[in-house]
Amino acid sequence: MTQTILTLSSNGPGLYEFTRAVETFVQNSGVATGLLTLFCQHTSCSLTIQENADPDVQVDLQNFFERLVPDGNDTSMRWMIHTAEGPDDMPAHIKAALTQTHLSVPVMNGRLALGTWQGIYLFEHRSRPHQRQVVLHLA
Repeated sequence: MTQTILTLSSNGPGLYEFTRAVETFVQNSGVATGLLTLFCQHTSCSLTIQENADPDVQVDLQNFFERLVPDGNDTSMRWMIHTAEGPDDMPAHIKAALTQTHLSVPVMNGRLALGTWQGIYLFEHRSRPHQRQVVLHLA
């Protein structure tokens, strides 16, 4: 068993791939077979496994979530009570609740068992830059 915490930087809403950092952790662990758990220590961003070949996929996902849960300044979001941290905060919590804060990826032969076009992403839901921590646990 081995663990680490990755600190990821975001520059506003979007998907930030960090597959290579996870692959490096797995390779350096010496673990040949196991299960990698990734856990995001935040409530206004999330984790996802998505296609990493065509960047339009990330653009379309971001646009979909913006339409699904608009910024708090949108008139459709006037029902929100939690507004102390800005108009993007409660929508970010909603988006995180609709997605995932943890992932599990099998490790086989010392490598992530991801499909050909799969990448691991931090899905940032806040408007301003953040430093995000993701715990990696491999057993």
